Amino acid sequence: MKDQTLNYTSKTNNPTIMQRSIKNFTKRIRSISFMIFAVAFMAMSCPVVVAAEESAPAATEEAASKAPKKKTLFATIAQGGWVMWPIGLCSVFTIYLVVDMYLRLSQKKLCPEAEVEKAKQMFMAGDYVNCVQALKTVNCAFNNCVRYGLSFVGKGKEQTESALLAEVDRESNRLQNRINYLSVIGVCTPMIGLLGTVVGMMGAFDSLGSGGAAGGGDDTSALSHHIGEVLVATASGLFIAIPAFMFFYMLRNRLAAQMHELEDQVTSLFRNMPYEYFHGLEIGEDVTYAALPNWLEQAPANA
Repeated sequence: MKDQTLNYTSKTNNPTIMQRSIKNFTKRIRSISFMIFAVAFMAMSCPVVVAAEESAPAATEEAASKAPKKKTLFATIAQGGWVMWPIGLCSVFTIYLVVDMYLRLSQKKLCPEAEVEKAKQMFMAGDYVNCVQALKTVNCAFNNCVRYGLSFVGKGKEQTESALLAEVDRESNRLQNRINYLSVIGVCTPMIGLLGTVVGMMGAFDSLGSGGAAGGGDDTSALSHHIGEVLVATASGLFIAIPAFMFFYMLRNRLAAQMHELEDQVTSLFRNMPYEYFHGLEIGEDVTYAALPNWLEQAPANA
């Protein structure tokens, strides 16, 4: 009995067994506490997630309602007011002038290769009378200059060359007058936009005077509408004027280059013209209105 009692006492008093028991108990307490904390956290977070899911559509709808609506191009143009009509007409006229003058200033329109070759062949053959008739079939700057020069060959080299240069200048001025409309548009469209700016500012100050600076939403929207009208009108005038000036200078330079080419083509035909054989002759069907004075015609009759 004593031995059994001693063994039991020694087992219970062993420090290793006691430490193991305490560690196992502590682990169980920790695991139970962790489970309780996890359950409590899930229970607390579920209402928050549900509330966030319920509030998300409402917040999205509110943000969508407050987001600014994008305006279309036509709505922006309409905001500029009545001045957009003349500015729109100027834009259409600008496009027409650019396309038309670019085609008119091409080499095919001013100096067609077929007409130049035809004139050279007739000049080499000495058929100047039929050359005048043949060049009337196609209306171009080259034919006009050659026909006008042939009408002056009977008056000598100096007058013929002067007539050729005068006709080249006439063709250049005729085309330059059409190009100058682009400059007119470039000057007028900003002025039209400025007129829209003044009208829009008058409307803005009128809305401020009627509603006051601290007015309600209607007054603020009216004021923003007038300010938008001011900005659109000004920007539209500049939007048309800047390309109009660019194309004006581009086409003017193109005209100068083409006129130099036309002058070279025309003068090369008359370079070796035998003017001494044309003295006193009239080539062409142009009617001349100058005649001898009538007293010289009547003098032999009176005598």
